[in-house]
Amino acid sequence: MNADTTVEPLATPAATMVIFRENPSGGAPLLLMVERIKAMAFAGGAAVFPGGKVDAADFDYAEMLGGPLPLDEAAARLAAIRETIEEAGLALGLSGVADPADCGDARAALHDGESLQAICARHGWTPDFNRLVPWSRWRPPAFERASRVFDTRFYLADAGATAPIATVDHTENRALFWATAAEVLEKADRGEVMIIFPTRRNLERLAMFGTFDAAAHHAAEHPVTMVQTYIDKRADGTWLCIPDGHGYPVLGEPMEGALRG
Repeated sequence: MNADTTVEPLATPAATMVIFRENPSGGAPLLLMVERIKAMAFAGGAAVFPGGKVDAADFDYAEMLGGPLPLDEAAARLAAIRETIEEAGLALGLSGVADPADCGDARAALHDGESLQAICARHGWTPDFNRLVPWSRWRPPAFERASRVFDTRFYLADAGATAPIATVDHTENRALFWATAAEVLEKADRGEVMIIFPTRRNLERLAMFGTFDAAAHHAAEHPVTMVQTYIDKRADGTWLCIPDGHGYPVLGEPMEGALRG
């Protein structure tokens, strides 16, 4: 038997925050989506959850904080916090923040290159990792192009009933909106927004729950393990799929309609 010589491409660590808000009309909670600028190399023009790459400063801050979490996990949660400030103008996952939307100074400082560590020290904020609920972790396999391989951790965060005012950054993103998971899927099906394969699968899973607590409970029942897509050649064509067992109600879709970013 020949050894498998497939080489997995290096993956860039990334993190994203799925932000819940109580629906003022009742019913399912609202989720914050940002629409990326079409010129972006990854997921250009798509509606996604706020997030981005984990950078070296996130690892430095995580190392300084110490604590029980593995370094890569702590760094990813810090990246989700930082990217949400940058992209949506919301300071979530931090203790000492009176109003999550009152972070304009922090946002400007991040855009100017200041570290989250320095900003938190100046404002008296402390990362509260318990406010971020681990939801999932996605990484494409070797058949994807190395330049687009991200090892992305997803976290749930509850913005509560106060309806914080999120504002788009107009750098990587051109617009943002609040909608239920089902509403985002309906918008995508009508062609009003574009969503990539991982976002669609996560929205389908999120649409199963009527509250943040219900989603968090479900997450606790499905400990995070790596979700890797695979290609399944079937009688009715080629499908892009994910394995069962991660809590997702839909496991694939025809390849010709799947948007991978």
